[in-house]
Amino acid sequence: MSDNCIFCKIANKEIPSQFIYEDDTVVAFKDLDPQGPVHVLVIPKKHIASLMDTTAEDKALLAHITCDVIPQLAKELDVAEKGFRTVVNTGEEGGQTVQHLHFHIIGGRSMQWPPG
Repeated sequence: MSDNCIFCKIANKEIPSQFIYEDDTVVAFKDLDPQGPVHVLVIPKKHIASLMDTTAEDKALLAHITCDVIPQLAKELDVAEKGFRTVVNTGEEGGQTVQHLHFHIIGGRSMQWPPG
């Protein structure tokens, strides 16, 4: 955990948040500034600053998020069939505003390309 990290505080329940998913390693909650009818953040409980800070030790966690959690949430949020966007912003120019690895699930509308 990082003392200054808002997502660490949310994951550790120091800041109230309504989780839509939680297990031993991951939590998910609605984004406060949604970019679509469905916009959920999936974060590891372990503090990892960005995708560039992952290590071999994190492979199982990343696989769990991408192979288990995101597909399950997409089904539960009713966006799996029509489609959704999964976004991982990395670094300043990548649009990362919170220095804690997080996955956006955005759906419920047609996504445009390029994204931004």
